[in-house]
Amino acid sequence: MTVTRAEYCVVACAEAWRDAGEILAAPIGTVPTIGARLARLTFASDLLLTDGEALLTADVPAVGARSEVIEGWLPYRRHLALVATGRRHVMMGASQIDRYGNQNISCVGGWAKPRRQLLGVRGAPVNTLNHPTSYWIPRHSRRVFVERVDMVCGVGYDRAVAAGPSATRFHHLAQVVSDLGVFDFATPDRTMRVRSLHPGVTAGQVADATGFALAIPDEVPDTREPTVEELRLIREVIDPNGLREREVRAA
Repeated sequence: MTVTRAEYCVVACAEAWRDAGEILAAPIGTVPTIGARLARLTFASDLLLTDGEALLTADVPAVGARSEVIEGWLPYRRHLALVATGRRHVMMGASQIDRYGNQNISCVGGWAKPRRQLLGVRGAPVNTLNHPTSYWIPRHSRRVFVERVDMVCGVGYDRAVAAGPSATRFHHLAQVVSDLGVFDFATPDRTMRVRSLHPGVTAGQVADATGFALAIPDEVPDTREPTVEELRLIREVIDPNGLREREVRAA
């Protein structure tokens, strides 16, 4: 079967929660949500999922459907306790991200007079300093992957080191997934590197779409294909309406 670019992205997002254990998955966006549910149904059965509000779900409903089996109550105050104690792995979005993983979701342009007002800082600093954080970026471009973010919301490796041991103790940026590939910070200076490229994407294409110099190994593997069973779960169980294809452009 032909695997779409969106389905490669789903699998790449799911891999963020491999071997995560009994922690809360907090995916933001359609593709990360499908990825988290795929992980729960396959290789991360201990993963905790929510209905997006205040309930822990024991089943894994299709995207947009209601859960039929509730296993717990997770109001906002308890959710914050999980955040503070490191028992959550969030996959956030990023309006801008730089080579060290500093993320901006607040504003574009100077702070005194920004050109665009965005979502706001919200919980990004606490997320990045207290538990594993990954990012999902559905449109890889120089507008998003920038040399320097206009405002730091999610804390990158350079900022965490500058802040000292209290900031670095639990700081861990696991991976960045875009519509072109998967990236991490497994370099000596903790700058972004290419981990894998989605099939059909070249290293040159990614370099051209990035506003800073990426670390690109001599041999870059392809993002792994979903198995036959994973494809069935994606297409028939988790996302039968094909919402994933609306978030990721066709290759």
